[in-house]
Amino acid sequence: MGGFYNIDGKKFSRQYRDHLSEFKAWKQKPHAKQWLIFPENIGAYLSIDETALSKGELYTIITNKKAKGKKGCIVAIFAGTKVEPIVKQLLTISAKKRAAVKEITLDMANSMKTIAKKCFPKAIQVTDRFHVQKLALEALQDIRIKHRWHAIDLENDAIKIAKSANKTYKPQLFSKEDTRKQLLARSRYLLYKSPSNWTKNQYERSIILFNEYPDIKTAFGLVQGLRNIFNSAKSREIAYTKLAHWYKEVEQSGFRAFRTIANTITINYRSILNYFINRSTNASAESFNAKIKAFRSQFRGVKNIEFFLYRLTTIFA
Repeated sequence: MGGFYNIDGKKFSRQYRDHLSEFKAWKQKPHAKQWLIFPENIGAYLSIDETALSKGELYTIITNKKAKGKKGCIVAIFAGTKVEPIVKQLLTISAKKRAAVKEITLDMANSMKTIAKKCFPKAIQVTDRFHVQKLALEALQDIRIKHRWHAIDLENDAIKIAKSANKTYKPQLFSKEDTRKQLLARSRYLLYKSPSNWTKNQYERSIILFNEYPDIKTAFGLVQGLRNIFNSAKSREIAYTKLAHWYKEVEQSGFRAFRTIANTITINYRSILNYFINRSTNASAESFNAKIKAFRSQFRGVKNIEFFLYRLTTIFA
């Protein structure tokens, strides 16, 4: 009958790192914490994004969309988001390879745009539509949250008045058996969705919410209007016209946050409209970021950044 052996997990991990793997002989090990480049993985369509690897420290990652998050997808990884050191290393890749990049998707950060312009001068820059929509959704949720805090304050005041009069406080209940603060809290998720995707309960709750808070209804309409432009416009010209009408609605609404979003879109309108050429997004980059998080979770965090990057690039680069 065989015996059972107690395996020291930490010792086994060290043995794998120092003896079984090729980590010690890894050519990129000396500079892995600062930068990693894989020129052979460059393709015509790239994504550039930032993600946190360890303790909230940001890394800039460039990926090849064609690889679809599998082997060969990592083009480069850089510590931080500073433009100069990233550009310096990317320019070591041959001009011919960099000129072969036709399109690069990114968010609205100026640093990302500068990196793309200097290193991939022939590539069309495409601002990720979901970053634009996220701004509008955040503005909508801010309006809901402000109303919720106000409802909590009103309820607290009413409870105090009831107590001072030796009475039991009975909150107003709406038809879904929600109090006012519950209505605002439970409406969070329905505001993220298109009405066509609402459940029956969400639809019924939306009627009450919009009746009580017309400003939330107006803001929700602006969010849906922006989403519909990205979903339905067939060309850059049509999208440009529809965005002009959307700007007018924003001005009429009087919402300061939405005016800020409209101004942001105006500043970035060329790269935003480029979405309508190939309808490209940064979804592949976001998907890869999710894989990094899962990979990090599998190994219970990042204790040795260099070794983590070695394992990550062995699989994905």
